[in-house]
Amino acid sequence: MVRETFTSRHIGPNENDQKEMLKAIGCASIDELIEKTVPASIRLKGKLNLPKGQSEYEYLNDLKKLAAKNKLFKSFIGMGYYGTITPPVIQRNVLENPGWYTAYTPYQAEISQGRLEALLNFQTMVMDFTGMEMANASLLDEATAAAEAMSMLFAARDRKKAKAGQNKFFVDENVFPHTIDVLKSRATPLEIELVFGSWKDFDKSESYYGALIQYPNQYGEIEDYRQWTEECHNNGIKVVVASDLMALALLTPPGEWGADVVVGSAQRFGVPMGYGGPHAAFFATKDEFKRQLPGRIIGVSQDKAGNRALRMALQTREQHIKRDRATSNICTAQALLATMASMYAVYHGAEGLEKIAQFINAKASKVHGELKRLGYDVSEAPFFDTFYVRMDAAEQLALRDFCIAEEINLRHEEDRVCISIDEATTPNDINRLVRGFANLATQDHVELGNEDFVFENNFPAFAKRSSKYLQHPVFSKYHSETEMMRYLKRLENKDISLTHSMIPLGSCTMKLNAASELLPITWPEFASVHPFTPAEQVMGYAELLDTLSTWLAEVTGFHSVSLQPNSGAQGEYAGLMVIRAYHEHNGDKHRNIVLIPASAHGTNPASAVMAGMKVVVVKCDENGNIDTTDLRAKAEQHSENLSALMVTYPSTHGVFEEDILEITEIIHQHGGQVYMDGANMNAQVGITNPGIIGADVCHLNLHKTFAIPHGGGGPGMGPIGVAEHLTPFLPGHSVALTNEETNINAVSAAQYGSALILIISYGYLKMLGRDGLEEATKHAILNANYIKARLQEKYPVLYQGKNGTVAHEMIVDLRGFKERGGIEAEDLAKRLIDFGFHAPTLSFPVAGTVMIEPTESESKEELDRFCDAMLCIHQEMEEVILGIQDRDDNVLKNAPHTLNHVCSSDWNHGYDREKAAFALPYLKETKYWSPTARVDNAFGDRNLICSCPPLEEYM
Repeated sequence: MVRETFTSRHIGPNENDQKEMLKAIGCASIDELIEKTVPASIRLKGKLNLPKGQSEYEYLNDLKKLAAKNKLFKSFIGMGYYGTITPPVIQRNVLENPGWYTAYTPYQAEISQGRLEALLNFQTMVMDFTGMEMANASLLDEATAAAEAMSMLFAARDRKKAKAGQNKFFVDENVFPHTIDVLKSRATPLEIELVFGSWKDFDKSESYYGALIQYPNQYGEIEDYRQWTEECHNNGIKVVVASDLMALALLTPPGEWGADVVVGSAQRFGVPMGYGGPHAAFFATKDEFKRQLPGRIIGVSQDKAGNRALRMALQTREQHIKRDRATSNICTAQALLATMASMYAVYHGAEGLEKIAQFINAKASKVHGELKRLGYDVSEAPFFDTFYVRMDAAEQLALRDFCIAEEINLRHEEDRVCISIDEATTPNDINRLVRGFANLATQDHVELGNEDFVFENNFPAFAKRSSKYLQHPVFSKYHSETEMMRYLKRLENKDISLTHSMIPLGSCTMKLNAASELLPITWPEFASVHPFTPAEQVMGYAELLDTLSTWLAEVTGFHSVSLQPNSGAQGEYAGLMVIRAYHEHNGDKHRNIVLIPASAHGTNPASAVMAGMKVVVVKCDENGNIDTTDLRAKAEQHSENLSALMVTYPSTHGVFEEDILEITEIIHQHGGQVYMDGANMNAQVGITNPGIIGADVCHLNLHKTFAIPHGGGGPGMGPIGVAEHLTPFLPGHSVALTNEETNINAVSAAQYGSALILIISYGYLKMLGRDGLEEATKHAILNANYIKARLQEKYPVLYQGKNGTVAHEMIVDLRGFKERGGIEAEDLAKRLIDFGFHAPTLSFPVAGTVMIEPTESESKEELDRFCDAMLCIHQEMEEVILGIQDRDDNVLKNAPHTLNHVCSSDWNHGYDREKAAFALPYLKETKYWSPTARVDNAFGDRNLICSCPPLEEYM
């Protein structure tokens, strides 16, 4: 193998390592291993129709040429997407830092204290700005956050009102149109009746359970909703407000005039537009809805030693427990972007943010005044950063010509032009804008400078904010770059990421996120593009996204791909909605039964319910495979109403099921469609594909198989591929795409979801190429089977294929250790922290087990280090079982061991400090110290605190 290729950089084991690993497994070649593992009936007969791979140097040079095809006009479009200035200290130390972007979702609290603190800061920031009592740690985008609010309040209706059919939800006509698009998508399957109109004419009848307004509205108008909100409440109607955090630095927060839920985007807090995302949406609500609040909530708890510790609180993973009874299918948040937004607030503080907001308003007010002076018919309502000019079509056409010459984009509507000013709008931008209007009016324009923009606070009294925000010390301590840099580094050092060690999470695929794949996301040609930029200005994006779609279709064996869903769970929902639309188009509206294996990921049944379907669970046999007898019986039983089967392949148990073709055929015989969960595509690419196994639709976790980093819990992307007969039903978009009658409504706010990070997967495919993709899959299977070979004598592997191999992951059964020594799977997970490792996936899909997935990126040396740790822990468990170590006081039950604990003079355990902290030699050279002892989860739920608590010193 030539080491200078990207493939050789991405794949961990070299040729010599591969030979040793194959010997341990008992195979003569990697192809023999694949033959033993993947059923011959579903293997690809040839190579993928993709280009050969490129070197990193070649790729980046070619991408520069592609980026140059995007024209960087100054955007005044607004609509929830604004230019912003990312402080370099945040860009360099968070966005471009693998210590932040390669970390996993903070399910294991002890090794996630840094990003948990960053997310707690985010929650505090949102609560302060909105005036609400609770906030979560981010959602996908503003539109889906609004849809989640609509759904949450619908589910929270009391039984009497639900039984009476209270199912209407009012939406003001001046809510962003892309938000309305997503609301339509979510409302239909839940049988929520959306009613649109002016909030001033809303009748507030008893048939309504909720209402949504925008503050300021889509045209920038600040309206007084106080009495209206009170009247809604008097009629039992909950009020959702979509708002703007930057505007709320100056405007009375919705929580102070009665809002029940406040949603929006934190994009303009230092996160580039990126042609639509990723951005951290926010969701804040009253305390009464804390049990229904969707997404992740970070709470303050304590550890075993009684010290402050953070954790994910309440129902954070409730879709894994409640499944089809979950309040939401939300699984991916936007943690990395929420961290950036929170650090933007930490860096600027209350005073800095107020000044930024004031300067935005001052610039907007000056432009408004100049256009009025030039004789234009400008809107007169109070505004923060957006206003409009009434113009007919001919005037707009002439203005557009001037603006194109000045490289400016405005929002054009039938009878008006809208103008939005942002933080990144410079005096030069404003002069070019006003010059265009002056030329059209054949009048002179006086050039403006910074001194001409003075904030005058002309907001009406009801809108002037008087309450303080960001008063916690964390928002006032780190305003110098030195202090900010050190704060970010302190938080980073608390966490385990791929910079420390492999993260062996089954079903989560924590592979290399190559620097060359991520580098271009900060290029202005990609990062600074508004999602609703005219098509002729984004030819580079268009070519990239079209090529990516074509390649993903080839990889999956499908006809078409939609890039819109911006998370895996969103992809599940979109795929099921496409199936639903297909059945309805065929006159089969009654088809609403979804068969889901008992082993499925928890978001599967949650997504099915969101799509208006009923879940029927299919049994698994003793080998962990789908019970085909039970499947056939239930398919026949529900034949008339069968909509789909949701299946993960390879299975959630880490096995290529031999009966997969029979399984998909059973569903098709009964008129159903096969939805394949793409969580395990890491074991398919270049060897088999969903099309071959008979699937009709599949979502792809680009943050798993295709190298987008997890970012501490997001961003993610979940595009869907579909067979040709489903292509007409893919998601449309009312603002940016040409919709056909059959297209389902948008599922995300932007037409291509989080388009900026699609560049990462494009680079992954382009640099690995046809052969590299296949090699990556083979090595993912090789690495998993090598770990199995090393561990299986000490740890039972629960499921395996007919030839004794596993796919790209495996389930290790720990239940026997509990029976013999009282040792829980959680004890092993916490003990692995002492060895510097994140735990494998815990108790999913089988309680009392761990699921291990090494990925293709890990070297044999790293795999051996992990296996050595696991074998050492096995010996420690045996010592407990044999009575050598106390059943209650041992290294497993007391793990993880903090530095304070190990150095304490109060050491009264039956094992020494060296055993606790340095059980293997490598730990003396590279030791990760957990910042907390084991976190007390129950304490955190009993004493729920979801914002920064008042502390004398906050570190």
